[in-house]
Amino acid sequence: MNKNTNITWQASKVNKTERSKQKHQQPCILWFTGLSGAGKTTLANALEQKLFELNHHTYLLDGDNVRHGLNKDLGFSDADRQENIRRIGELAALFVDAGLLVLAAFISPFQTERRLVRELVGPDEFIEIYVATPLSTCEQRDPKGLYKKARAGEIRNFTGIDSEYEAPANPELVVDTSVQTLDRSVEQIVAFLKARGILKEA
Repeated sequence: MNKNTNITWQASKVNKTERSKQKHQQPCILWFTGLSGAGKTTLANALEQKLFELNHHTYLLDGDNVRHGLNKDLGFSDADRQENIRRIGELAALFVDAGLLVLAAFISPFQTERRLVRELVGPDEFIEIYVATPLSTCEQRDPKGLYKKARAGEIRNFTGIDSEYEAPANPELVVDTSVQTLDRSVEQIVAFLKARGILKEA
């Protein structure tokens, strides 16, 4: 709830449609969700590089990076995790208004969190990409050693171990990095974006 009632929305002379037309793309949020170690950030980085090569305008939001600045005051309680996603959603929505393709890589384990972000933008401006890599593969990779710590009881409320992950019921895309290469996964997403008219010819 907004506690300040003495504010007025300031309209801009340049709107989202005009910004999008200039950039030859339909702005949207590409929301990568999945377990830790599923390959969300790796995939988002590779996709952003490909989109850059195709002359599209993007910005990548990563969970760890955001906690170094915007959300450095937040911990990992349920309330802080919800606030983390709320702030990211508001930021991503501003980037969409700027005409950008926003790549957001966050575990975001709960459907209510992801739905909250979806509702901040237009009906065709939120693309949920479920990186459905199995827990066994994620735990085997364990790039940050977090699963090992969680199994040893050194980390509490760790998603996939002692905290639930609610898989998307109807994601726009499903990618499993345990069964297909990174390049193929990027190709899959680019093909989808072209088919949806999100990527346009200059």
